[in-house]
Amino acid sequence: MMPSTSFPRSARILAGPLGAVLLLAACAPVGPNFTPPTPPADGGYLHKGEAAAATPASTPQGPQAILGAKTDARWWTAFGSPELNETVELALANNPSIEAADATLARGRAELAAVRGTRLPQVDANARVDRQTINFASYGFPGDNPTFTLYSVGGGVSYDLDLFGGRRRQVEQTAAQTESRIRQLQAARLSVAGNVVVQSLIIASLNAEIDLRDRLITDDQRNVDLVTTRQRAGEGTMVEVLNAQSQLAADRAELPALRQQLSAARHMLSILVGQTPGGWSPPAFDLAKMTLPQQIPVALPSELVHKRPDILEAEADLHAATAAIGVATARLYPDITLGATISQGAPDIDDVLRKSFRGWDLFGGLTAPIFHGGTLKAERHAAVEEARASGARYRQTLLSAFGQVADLLTALSHDQQSVSEEEQASTLAQKSLHLSRRSFQVGNSGVLQVLDAQRVYQRAMSGVVEARSRQYLNVARLYVATAGGW
Repeated sequence: MMPSTSFPRSARILAGPLGAVLLLAACAPVGPNFTPPTPPADGGYLHKGEAAAATPASTPQGPQAILGAKTDARWWTAFGSPELNETVELALANNPSIEAADATLARGRAELAAVRGTRLPQVDANARVDRQTINFASYGFPGDNPTFTLYSVGGGVSYDLDLFGGRRRQVEQTAAQTESRIRQLQAARLSVAGNVVVQSLIIASLNAEIDLRDRLITDDQRNVDLVTTRQRAGEGTMVEVLNAQSQLAADRAELPALRQQLSAARHMLSILVGQTPGGWSPPAFDLAKMTLPQQIPVALPSELVHKRPDILEAEADLHAATAAIGVATARLYPDITLGATISQGAPDIDDVLRKSFRGWDLFGGLTAPIFHGGTLKAERHAAVEEARASGARYRQTLLSAFGQVADLLTALSHDQQSVSEEEQASTLAQKSLHLSRRSFQVGNSGVLQVLDAQRVYQRAMSGVVEARSRQYLNVARLYVATAGGW
C-alpha cells in the first residue's frame, strides 16, 4: 500500500484558521488609495481675449514664450554672461539652504528605510549571567539555601502579520514624505538659482543707474560752468547760476541711496553663494554685456504640474496625508503577531549549548482595540481632515503657480512696449535738450529751459534703464516660474 498522505488531526484543525489569517494578510490595506490630481488641460495660461490683448500687432518684436518647448537645465546660460554662470554654479555648490535641504532628504531616506524594516521579521539575540540564591525555607524545605550561577543564551523572532495594512500604509506615508523632501531640495535649488540671477540683474541695473547718474552729474557740472561764465561776463544772472547748482546738488543727492542699494544687493548675493560679504566680492555685472533671451521655453499647463517642485511637493504631501488615513484606520482593527523563542540555560558555562538545557516556545498573539475613549476614531477623523486640508493646499499652490506664470507671460509684451516707448521718449528728450542748449548759447532762451529739458531727458533715460531692467528680471522670473529645465 502507498503510505498515507493525510495530515494529523491537530494540523487539520489549525489549517483553517491559519489559512484565514494568511488570506487576511494578503488583503489590500484599509484606507483610501491615493490618486494623483488630474492635470489641467493645455488650453494655455491666459484667456483668449487677454492673450490677444497682451500681444497686439503694434507690439515691437521682443522675447517670445514658446509653449511646450524644452528648457536647458542650466537656463541661466541663456543670458550669455560667463560671470553669471560662474556665480550660479558657486551658489548651487555652497548655499546653506541647499545643504540643509539635502541633509533633510538624507534623513527622510533613512526614516523610510527604518519604516520598511518594521515589515520584516524582527530577530533578536540575548545573553545573560545571573548569580542566584534559592530560598528553600519559603517552600518548607529544611537545609541551607543554595547559591549558584546561571548562564543563559537565546533569541527570538517575531512577525506582525499586518492584517489590515497599517504598516504598509505607514511605509507608503513615509515614502511620500521622502518624495516631498526630494521636491523641497529641487525647489531650494531652483529658488537659489533664480535668486542669484535676479540679484545679479539687480546689481547690473543699479550699476547702469549709477553710471547714468554720473553722466548726468557731468552734464550738470557743464551747465554750472556755462552759466557761471556767462554771469561773470555780465550776460547771465545769479538766479541762473543758483538754478544750475540746485540741479547739480539734487542729482548728486540721489547717488548715496543708489550706492547703498548696490551694496545691499552685493551683500545679498554674497550670502546666496554661501560667503560672507567681506570674504567674497561679486562680479561687476553689466547689463549691456548680457543677452536678453528672445525665445523662452514655457511648459504646457499639463506639464507644469509635473515639473514645478512646489506643485510636486504639495502633491507628495497630499499623498502622505491620504496614506495617514489608512494608518489611523488600521489601528481600529485587530492585529496578530507570530513568533518563536529559544533559550539555553545552565549553571555551568560548559553546559550552556547542550540540548538537554534547551527550551523553546512558539506563540501567536492577538490585540484588538476595545475601548480607548474615542481616541482611535478621533485620530482617524483628524487624518481625514488633514488630507482635506492638504488637498486645499495643493489646489492653492497650483492656482498660485498658474497665476504667476500668467502674470509673467503678459509682462513679456508689456515690458517690450515699455522699453520701446521709453527709448522713443529718451530720443526725443535728447534732441530737445540739444536744441535747448544751443538756443541758450546764442541767447535765445534762458537756463531754466535748459534745466527743464535736462530733467525731462534724465527722467527718460532713467525710464529706459528701469524698463530694460524690469524686462530682464521678468524673463528670469518666467524661467523660474515654469521650473526652468527641471
